[in-house]
Amino acid sequence: MASRLISRLPLIAAALRATFTEKRHPPTQPARILIAHHLLLGDTLMLTPLLAKLRAQYPAAEIVMTVRPEFVALYETRPYGVIALPYDPKHPASFAALRQQSGFDLALIPGDNRYSWLARALDARWIVAFDGDRPPYKNWAVDAFIPFPQSSISVGDMMALLIEGAAPAPYRPNDWAAPTYTAFDLPDAPYAVLHVGAGNVLRRWQPEKWRALIADLEARGLRCVFSGAASDREHIAQIDPEGKRFSYAGNTSLPQLWHLLQNAALLACPDTGITHLGRIVGVPTVALYGQGSPLLFGAGEFWRDAPFQAVWLPDFPCRDQKLLFKREADWIRRCSRTPRECPEARCMQGIDVAPVLDAVDRLLNNARP
Repeated sequence: MASRLISRLPLIAAALRATFTEKRHPPTQPARILIAHHLLLGDTLMLTPLLAKLRAQYPAAEIVMTVRPEFVALYETRPYGVIALPYDPKHPASFAALRQQSGFDLALIPGDNRYSWLARALDARWIVAFDGDRPPYKNWAVDAFIPFPQSSISVGDMMALLIEGAAPAPYRPNDWAAPTYTAFDLPDAPYAVLHVGAGNVLRRWQPEKWRALIADLEARGLRCVFSGAASDREHIAQIDPEGKRFSYAGNTSLPQLWHLLQNAALLACPDTGITHLGRIVGVPTVALYGQGSPLLFGAGEFWRDAPFQAVWLPDFPCRDQKLLFKREADWIRRCSRTPRECPEARCMQGIDVAPVLDAVDRLLNNARP
């Protein structure tokens, strides 16, 4: 705890100095806009509707967004003109680098309001965030609060509410150019990518069901390959104990994974960050939702034209938690329990193979947009 406080002292000092020395007022036509956060991959990609809306409303503005260092490469081509800068609150050097970019007319805080203090330390003159975060000290640097939605909405569409105005135009894959990547061997086409892992093991589907899906896909003439993290290799071995299918698990960067998906006929995966990357790339995607909900983490309006099919059990009883980014709303139904709290992922185990195959049929029998 002491080391964490020490690492944040420069940020705190800069934020306090800006708070007490600058007059704050809402900008009419911001020239420089900051989006400050430290979200995981899926939530970061779900900020895309906000980027699209900002660019439509402020075509000449410079838009800067903090992202985890491991995600910066995805934004190399500057989708919607955004400049992605690496930030890790555990490393003071990353804040020192951000200080070179100080001076923003407007800052938006899409998740944890503690990053309003980062925005203030970067000399943001007006900071906007969703209300309802806790504890209260997180909100002290915020100038204007947007009501947290009290009716069902996808996270992507929710993020666009941070600024007023019309909803952004629906996403098209050519809105985001592919990042450069180190060459690697692609499978022979046509192929399907099975991204079987997830950060929480409760989101994993049973190996025998993956095997049934593989049998169906191979009968259609698709070669099946695995992707994932190095930690997913054991799960992949349970699915394919003889190692008949090639696995990229732990051996690809995010830009390489983008390219693997871009050339695939299909992506099948649980609800993870790669689900959202699939929608960005435009690959036909079947996503299995256990703990999560496609109403919350699905395509929403912005990705309504994406070749995407969600499979889930809508009324699963223990998908009953009502918190999102530490805000509470009655319409939220999700689960963030760990294996210590929930030893058996019945929400995933309850998903049968048949509806997944039906989703595959719907995707493969329709042309990609």
